[in-house]
Amino acid sequence: MSITKPTILVTGGAGYIGSHAVLALKSAGYEVIILDNLVYGHRDLVEQVLQVELIVGDISDRSLLDNIFQTRKVDAVMHFSAYAYVGESVTNPAKYYQNNVVGTLILLEAMTAASINKFVFSSTCATYGIPQFIPITEDHPQNPINPYGATKLMVERILADFDVAYNLKSVRFRYFNAAGANPDGLLGEDHDPETHLIPLILQTALGKREFISIFGTDYPTPDGTCIRDYIHVNDLADAHILGLEYLLNGGESEVFNLGNGNGFSVKEVIAAAEEVTGKVINVKECDRRPGDPPALIGTSEKAIKMLNWQPQYSGIKEIVSHAWQWHQKRHK
Repeated sequence: MSITKPTILVTGGAGYIGSHAVLALKSAGYEVIILDNLVYGHRDLVEQVLQVELIVGDISDRSLLDNIFQTRKVDAVMHFSAYAYVGESVTNPAKYYQNNVVGTLILLEAMTAASINKFVFSSTCATYGIPQFIPITEDHPQNPINPYGATKLMVERILADFDVAYNLKSVRFRYFNAAGANPDGLLGEDHDPETHLIPLILQTALGKREFISIFGTDYPTPDGTCIRDYIHVNDLADAHILGLEYLLNGGESEVFNLGNGNGFSVKEVIAAAEEVTGKVINVKECDRRPGDPPALIGTSEKAIKMLNWQPQYSGIKEIVSHAWQWHQKRHK
């Protein structure tokens, strides 16, 4: 008698972090269905690399969600469908509240109606705002300074209330800076527009950009540039599998930071990229951006202890080299 493997609906599974999570789910033996509106996701990666069922649609389409849950036995949902450009969230907050909050609420209501009560949520360290202490722990006050962070915090609060009211159990992962690419070169980061530091540096190395901008060189850090906690996307994906299994095994709702535990400055990342690529990276020093804290570093001790999570790729050079391998292949 064969045992049916759990089926996981992954929203945003054609995107950067979602696609890596889908690959990890497949490797762990799960059945996977992707729901993605393909605004930022990549159909070609789903068809050529992931090779799982792709439903093109939106999380705010209640009739579509009801149909998915009625026609398939979904055991849990992994939720990556969010708009995540901080700057855009300031200039167009309506878009962010509509998708990130209202869309997620519709998804949760459809899950509750279908008696699906396990939810892995992609949250963010942006819910903390300006750090009051470093490293940031899960009990750090949450005071987001932009609508993006505010929408993620609102969903965290909704999840806490849904647990009490409807017994919907969730794992909320607050990421620091997701970076890198699948070590086998199958998947990687491909945003349009691109705003993340490592891909921007590598696009400069490939000659697609004239220079990389450094926003602020007068911060109270060893080299004057901002320090951030970069976590390898494969390590992120592994944590999501462990969080899912924790819920499937009857775990209570929990929140976990996911970071490297080490910070790297902008100049250190650029130096690592020059070493990996063998190219000189042109830089342009600019004024600070408003709202950029000097350092953002988290501790993931709770995830390591409770989920037995063991990050594999903590060195910035390793993270950059995996990204470089991907970018050379993707952007020839």
